[in-house]
Amino acid sequence: MSRTVPGILLALGWLLLLALGSFQLFWVSMVAIGYLGSREYCRMAFADYLYESDRVLLPLILISPILGALFCRQFEAVAPAGLLLGFIALALYVFRHYQRFEAPLTVLTRGALGLVCVGFFASHLVLLRGCEDGASWLIILTAITAGSDTGAYFIGSRLGRRKLCPNISPNKTVEGGVGGIVGGVAAGLTFSLIFPVAAPIWFVAVLAIVLALAGMVGDLVESVIKRGYQVKDSGTLLGGHGGVLDRIDSLLLAGPVLYYMLIYSGF
Repeated sequence: MSRTVPGILLALGWLLLLALGSFQLFWVSMVAIGYLGSREYCRMAFADYLYESDRVLLPLILISPILGALFCRQFEAVAPAGLLLGFIALALYVFRHYQRFEAPLTVLTRGALGLVCVGFFASHLVLLRGCEDGASWLIILTAITAGSDTGAYFIGSRLGRRKLCPNISPNKTVEGGVGGIVGGVAAGLTFSLIFPVAAPIWFVAVLAIVLALAGMVGDLVESVIKRGYQVKDSGTLLGGHGGVLDRIDSLLLAGPVLYYMLIYSGF
């Protein structure tokens, strides 16, 4: 119950935001989500490095691509431009505090990883919202990742035998991965009927397979990061659901994959 009710409320809030909210409201929401996620990342990556003032400033640098994504309808290259400006700001931050840090290169490289994995990847969710049928595509994407998680858990817990990546995530199995793909495809096709998009059903099915796989990779990437920083969850903001990054890890990688597949496929 401690996980079920908050999970339902989070899913309902996200669905209402996508179905009824404007592009600007979605951007504001993603700035807030990105900032909270960046603070979680900074707490993991820089546990012994930062002052409290750094914990306010550095997350702002990491979400530079999300801030720039507001202008995605006017300029095409806002995400790469935001990434570039964010890296320049990160470099200037390291230059300014170089003598204070015992390992400045560690701060730079860990900060760059957060800039890419949180700020740059999350900015693509805003880019998707700015596309034609963007809200519907984001709902379908969310359904695919959620369906994949559900399918992987249901099949993996009952039929899982062969470990998928035992050194990274011991509970994940090959059978669970197959169940995740099936669950993602089923959820994607179902929601594409409820929220129609300008793409044939076969394309949605192919997308669902690719996005389910991308979501699994995103989840494993976050597991690698958490293991590297020796933490169990990215944060405690969402109680039994962990932190913000624990909830959006699949979307962070699946979002850019969907965006570029739509751009280059013409749909």
